[in-house]
Amino acid sequence: MDLFSSEKIVNILPFDGITIYYGAILNKKQSDFYFQKLLENIQWKNDEAIIFGKKIITKRKVAWYGESEYSYTYSKVTKTANIWIKELLELKSIVEKESGETYNSCLLNLYHSGDEGMAYHSDGEKMMKKNGAIASLSLGAERKFSFKHKQNKQRIDILLERGSLLVMKEDTQTNWLHRLPPTKKVNSPRVNLTFRTIEL
Repeated sequence: MDLFSSEKIVNILPFDGITIYYGAILNKKQSDFYFQKLLENIQWKNDEAIIFGKKIITKRKVAWYGESEYSYTYSKVTKTANIWIKELLELKSIVEKESGETYNSCLLNLYHSGDEGMAYHSDGEKMMKKNGAIASLSLGAERKFSFKHKQNKQRIDILLERGSLLVMKEDTQTNWLHRLPPTKKVNSPRVNLTFRTIEL
């Protein structure tokens, strides 16, 4: 099922979860401004993961920010949050107003080109609020984003526009996997911000 549309969609999942695609919530000028500021001011680092006991370092870069310097573990690697910077607080406010949710942390991903992506996974770490909302804001290059149901393998594809917001909530993480597939068609970078709630 393809949902390549710029129109606002209520729930893009047919069952077993709620994921709302709001389309672009930032105009081109706003998107370009924040994209450049985040490239310059975020403390980017290559991501690390432990897979089958082996430490993997990705080309993709990540950063984690929040209200305090709490720790967060995923892919068996623990990270400590940086404190919010001005631009992230501004974007958090915009996303919270649009989504009607609140968030206390943000995991950022920097994909340098379409060669870099993310394999199928679900965000179900124990520290995260159970069935809490995860708001994904896209800046820079437009990329395809895919969902796959864990049981019947049904797939949903959507094109994430520059400046767009996607919110995954309720039992989406329990029943669906998601990924950012690599592509040879994209040669420019993308910054993805995933606002989420960590329970301390």
